[in-house]
Amino acid sequence: MNSEPSPLFALISTFALLSLLAVGGANAAVPEMHRIAVDVHHWMTETQFADAFAISQLSPGPNVLIVTLIGYAVAGVAGALGATVAMCVPTAVLAYVVSRRLSRSGASRWPAVIQTALVPLSIGLMAASGLIVAQAADRNWHAVLLTVIVAVLAAATRLNPLWLLLAGAVLGFAGLI
Repeated sequence: MNSEPSPLFALISTFALLSLLAVGGANAAVPEMHRIAVDVHHWMTETQFADAFAISQLSPGPNVLIVTLIGYAVAGVAGALGATVAMCVPTAVLAYVVSRRLSRSGASRWPAVIQTALVPLSIGLMAASGLIVAQAADRNWHAVLLTVIVAVLAAATRLNPLWLLLAGAVLGFAGLI
């Protein structure tokens, strides 16, 4: 008898738990998604993960699309649906319950305290996500240099990020990175 859980069950249970830890949205959990999908379960390679992340960010719609793409890679359409529902439903239920509780607290200072505490946590998780994706995607020194330049431009200017993405795509299609 096989003691390994089915890939679909592992996928759904993993993303259901991960959804509760994704403070700041699905992108905040990208480092853990990477660890699970690439290092633990070997569902994807580094390159496949980086490509799935890029597609999820360039596609219209919510940033949770990375979960759908991982699910699809693991178990096809059932995996895509299962992973997406598992990532969205638990956190939506938790947010609903917490918001109902906090709205009943009236003049309590706890909502402001919780929100203030979650901001640096979200920023740290997002920074970790950026680092993981950069490590997976930057395959040569040209790509590393481009990543650093884009990060500096994004932080220091008001340049629309779509122009930066377009420049990276052009350089990639030209074979320069």
